[in-house]
This record gives sequence, C-alpha cells and structure tokens, in this order.
Amino acid sequence: MNDTVCDLASKQCKPCEGGIPPLSPDTISTLLLQLESWQATDKSIFKTYPFKNYYQTIAFVNALAWISHREDHHPDITVGYNKCNVTYTTHAINGLSENDFICAAKIDKLFSI
Repeated sequence: MNDTVCDLASKQCKPCEGGIPPLSPDTISTLLLQLESWQATDKSIFKTYPFKNYYQTIAFVNALAWISHREDHHPDITVGYNKCNVTYTTHAINGLSENDFICAAKIDKLFSI
C-alpha cells in the first residue's frame, strides 16, 4: 500500500451537516488516485471486494460496520455469498466529501490485513 493511502486512512472524518459544496471533479480524480481500484460517479465512489466464502464476507461487513460507526460515516453495502459492494457518498451535500475517501482508504486498509 502506498503512503498516500496510509495518509488518508490515518485521517478522521469531520461532521458534515451540509452547507458546503461537494468535491470538484478535479479533486475527486486526485483523491481517487490515492485509492486501490475504486471507481467514481459524479456523486459516489464504489468498489466490490471479493471473498472465498460467505463467512469471510460477513466478517468483513462486521468490521466495516465498526469502522463506519467509529467514523460516523456510513456506506451503502450490498452483500453476496462471496462479495461485498461498498458505495460511499455524502448525503448531506448530495455528492462526495473527503470523508468518503477517508473511509474508503480505511476499508482498503482493513481488506489488506
């Protein structure tokens, strides 16, 4: 894992109640380069994590839930037998914030353990 991902993963999410603009397309592109295999739409980032079986998938989801609770920033997740789709967006601003990228980096770090 490169140092920029570690830098994002070491940050903490900041409360977002709205009133700030979503990240610009240029900022999104720059931050996306710091993540591993995440893709973006204009309002979200997403990634599918593969697993060997359902047990590993659910263990990952439970760890992801703990991180989400700690950061108070929650993704949309879709769980299958051997995969988990994770999507981040900041609903309060109807787009992407740095919090989405911080959490994505933390989840990537979790997956690499």
